[in-house]
Amino acid sequence: MPIPDYERLMLPVLKAAAAGEVRFRDLVERLAEDFHLTDDEKAQRNPSGQSTLNNRAGWAKTYLTKAGLLETTRRGYFQATERGQVVLRENPESIDTNFLSQFPEFEQFRRADQENAPTSTEPIELLESPSSRTPDELLQAAHQEIEKALRVDLLDRLLHVSSAFFENTIVTLLVTMGYGGSREGAGRAIGRSGDNGIDGVIDQDALGLDRVYIQAKLWKLDRAVGEPEIRDFAGSLQGKKATKGVFVTTSYFTAQASAFAERIPARIVLIDGQQLANLMIKHDVGVRIEETLHLKKIDEDFFLSD
Repeated sequence: MPIPDYERLMLPVLKAAAAGEVRFRDLVERLAEDFHLTDDEKAQRNPSGQSTLNNRAGWAKTYLTKAGLLETTRRGYFQATERGQVVLRENPESIDTNFLSQFPEFEQFRRADQENAPTSTEPIELLESPSSRTPDELLQAAHQEIEKALRVDLLDRLLHVSSAFFENTIVTLLVTMGYGGSREGAGRAIGRSGDNGIDGVIDQDALGLDRVYIQAKLWKLDRAVGEPEIRDFAGSLQGKKATKGVFVTTSYFTAQASAFAERIPARIVLIDGQQLANLMIKHDVGVRIEETLHLKKIDEDFFLSD
């Protein structure tokens, strides 16, 4: 079965802590067994690199603690409170954030979150209604949505620049990615003069003995790059006695184009519009960091000396 969301984990976490002090690490292992998770599911990680099961169990524990049903006993250990024991004696079918809202401490915790939240004209799912996802997961999902919109904006901007600007952008991107090393002038766009279908070149070494040739097609998103274009580029590489080429487009490649690039002797890397936007975002070409959020957690080592 898939990894349970943090609300489904609330009741099992509380039950595990009802018999006495329990270590969080042991709890996670027990949850994996109780829910019959596979090795792949146990190894699953969220985009920030943290174990998905650990993350969700951690949030279940946090919310139960905020509601007064759990209490920390020492570093890494916790147990059910008297209130938690009372809740279990009532034999609830499940526990979720709606259930926890009956406890004043939990409602105070949620109100504090809302008061400290940034103002926005758009409703925030975490604040407006309970969610089956943890705040970490909601944050990651929001980040993915922002990047999705950014990819669309990037491609739209590129479609309105000149061919020369686009060619220089591709050279800048590849140099930023590390092609040509850190040498000044390692890459250059050839520009209007053209060179038998070559739009740019990057010298991998100081003498230019190893070169990567570039073709950049600034095409509308619905215009596919087909096999003829890749065949022509391959011919240009052959004329240069070159073995490395990068073909970049704002649109996409047909299956025939991709297949042709795979079977020819020269190594031609194809980068379509979506990949281009992703690379520009990853390597900060044409974008900048607008805001940095610092997510802070308890430093357990700090409290060891107590």
